[in-house]
Amino acid sequence: MVVNLNKVAKKAGKYKYQLMIMRHANAKSAGAEGDISREISDKGLKQATKVGKALAVASLIPDQIICSGATRARQTTERLLKYFGDRPKVEMRQSLYAGGMQAILDEMTHVRPKTRRLMIVGHEPTVSVTSQWLADPSSDPALLNILNLGLSTASVVIFGSDKPFDQWQVRDAMLLAVLTPKDCE
Repeated sequence: MVVNLNKVAKKAGKYKYQLMIMRHANAKSAGAEGDISREISDKGLKQATKVGKALAVASLIPDQIICSGATRARQTTERLLKYFGDRPKVEMRQSLYAGGMQAILDEMTHVRPKTRRLMIVGHEPTVSVTSQWLADPSSDPALLNILNLGLSTASVVIFGSDKPFDQWQVRDAMLLAVLTPKDCE
């Protein structure tokens, strides 16, 4: 499925609040300190670069980024910031490493009030499972099916809603796009 980022940005702009849930970029094998210290690979650097550039060109720059404390998620976020500039406020959360879906939902309830576009950078299977639960069943069936397969590294799921993040419920947000790094070329 070919994704037109300008069309995605236009769709997203129709909603007052937009959520982007991203899986970290490709990582190397376990680090000396175990899984949490794994760094992104050369492939991961390229993936994060493609995604960051594409989102910036499409004016899909988040106001706030909440990132897992794992090294690979932090490095992915650092690469994105090269294209996003200093606009997004970034917060690191250890809970996003192993806290599952509830950790993402909890973070959404504590988002800064002025945030209209939020990005969460985390891990599989949490990012795809959370996306499945948030997606309104009336969303595009092809996009819903993609979520059932799980997300490849550096993929981004984009949602829209007119409700503030702390009011989002299960099956409450319109699924607007599922982007892979290849969609960002």
